[in-house]
Amino acid sequence: MPVPVPRQRAVPVAETTHGAELTLLVIEDDPAGTFTVPELPSAAGTRIRVRTARNLTEAGRLLTDDVDCILLDLDLALPTGARADGTTDAPAHDELATLEHVLRIAPRHAVLALTAEDDAERAAEAVRVGAQDYLFRGELDGRLLSRAIRYAVERKRADIAQHQLTESRLRAQENARLERGLLPTPLLDGSDLAFAARYRPGRSRALLGGDFYDTVRTPDGTVHAMIGDVCGHGPDEAALGVELRIAWRALTLAGLCGDALLSTLQQVLEHERQSEEIFATVCTVDIAPDGRRAGLCIAGHPAPLIARRGGAAQLLPYEDGGPALGLLPHARWPRRQVQLGGSWSLMMYTDGLIEGRVGPVGTQRLGQDGMVAMVNGQLDRGLGGEALLEAAVAQARELNGGELTDDVAVLLLERDEARIRRRDGSASRSRPGSAPRAGAQRPPL
Repeated sequence: MPVPVPRQRAVPVAETTHGAELTLLVIEDDPAGTFTVPELPSAAGTRIRVRTARNLTEAGRLLTDDVDCILLDLDLALPTGARADGTTDAPAHDELATLEHVLRIAPRHAVLALTAEDDAERAAEAVRVGAQDYLFRGELDGRLLSRAIRYAVERKRADIAQHQLTESRLRAQENARLERGLLPTPLLDGSDLAFAARYRPGRSRALLGGDFYDTVRTPDGTVHAMIGDVCGHGPDEAALGVELRIAWRALTLAGLCGDALLSTLQQVLEHERQSEEIFATVCTVDIAPDGRRAGLCIAGHPAPLIARRGGAAQLLPYEDGGPALGLLPHARWPRRQVQLGGSWSLMMYTDGLIEGRVGPVGTQRLGQDGMVAMVNGQLDRGLGGEALLEAAVAQARELNGGELTDDVAVLLLERDEARIRRRDGSASRSRPGSAPRAGAQRPPL
């Protein structure tokens, strides 16, 4: 039996100031033909097109993306054997089953419930179930219907926007908790070194990028520090950076160092990366328990910067470095011994800090030489620790003329020999057998 062609007519109404057009789908079964959609007044301000379906089968054919609102007769029955949840194993007897069915097949459409005047409780229940509003047959006129359509459409849009905003906030909160939990917590208990770090992912609204760093102190008193950068800026690169950082910490605590550690770390990278084009640059230092010397390994990464007491900041030697992890299957990374001195500041960083542009037209990169000059200027102002890192990142951003697009990680380790001596001397005077000064306290590290 052919499906009857549904009735469709346009109701011309004056355009609004923004030229809006709405489409109303009326779903009602009136065998006597007494129900008609009232003419909509031109004062309504919106062009409304009306489509009419006698049953839910016709409604399904007419429920296209351009439909904005549905006017549903609550007395319309579901097809025999159908249920509001979409199953067809038994007839539906729920007085709002038809509405629930429409809400299921049209979750993004505004719905107006149409019922008799003496059925107010059912009409109110329809709104509770999910309709935007209800209308009584006997009170229906063009002005009321026009206003109800526009109200229902705007309310549905607001509900959808609010739902999307809530989902977005929940996802953002979940991602923030996850990323915050993945950021490193330095393990430096018992160390004489002061630690500071700054981290700024290049991705918008992200807390974690492809850069990674960590610092741990092993039981022998050696302080190990690492900083690295996975190529790329997406969430996959951020996840790989976390994997490499955790692997580095585990390998370091297991006693690996230098070439043996980086070779194993490369195996982790090769196993976990999404494609063979992915690589990571890494720089590691292991500072001896006395704090005066360190071993340096560089895998395609910018060399650290050191500022010794009374001298200008300069880059540590980097000529003996090896390639980035993931580029050569049997690469080697020699460990170079460097002298640090008694009091020093060691800054490790990723290339996001030095690749920002400088100059009046922004054609030059800051580069390592520019960064050294910038840090020396900040050291001349007496900056150190957190303040030094904050100033370095802020000035690089200012020279760039805006936010730095790449991930930026900066790590700073400092040793103050005079402070250590004062602390040790204070501790010696307060040992058993000596007379401690009244109110003497251990200076903060």
